[in-house]
Formats: sequence, C-alpha cells, structure tokens
Amino acid sequence: MRLMRLEAIYPKPKLNGVDHKHRIYPYLLRDVPIVRVDQVWSTDITYVPMSQGFMYLAALIDWHSRYVLAWRLSNTLDSSFCQEMLDEALSRGRPEVCNGDQGVQFASEA
Repeated sequence: MRLMRLEAIYPKPKLNGVDHKHRIYPYLLRDVPIVRVDQVWSTDITYVPMSQGFMYLAALIDWHSRYVLAWRLSNTLDSSFCQEMLDEALSRGRPEVCNGDQGVQFASEA
C-alpha cells in the first residue's frame, strides 16, 4: 500500500480527550498458548465508511476456532450495541478470558 500510496480511510484517534479516571489494563496474553474453544474470546470495533459518515461493526470471536460468536452494527459509537453483543455471546458460553481493546465502549461501567 505504501508503494502505491494508498491509505486506509478511517477516523483518526482523538488523543486530546484522555480520561485519567479510566483504568488501563496490562496485556496478559502475550505468551499464552490458545489450545481450546472458550479459552479466549476477543472483541473489537471496525469502521465501515458510508457515503455520509460511518457505520460501526463490533464482533466477538473465539480465538481457537475463529468462530464469530456475536456481532452488532450501529450508526453511533455508544456502548449499548457492544453490551448487547456481549450479552448474546455470554448466553452461549463463558470464556476464561475476554480480550478487548481499552476503548470506552469496552471499558465502560456497563
């Protein structure tokens, strides 16, 4: 992409609005072998560009099987659609570890 001067289009991070009350958790899975289903789940949000604005796709997958356990699409970045996604996935099973980024949607009190 660099050679062709292509660049992904997505909202850039807002570095000026850091909430110092928000707890930062260390990454604990660096050298952990993932050997079974429901050992580690992972979640993240991606931005889907539209003609005007973005849609937000959140997904939760099992690391071992690569199975998508739940997903939600939203036109806002509030935490409710992530909470619904997590509730759906937890109705099907429980992981030993649920890994996500430290964005406000995944680190909110809810």
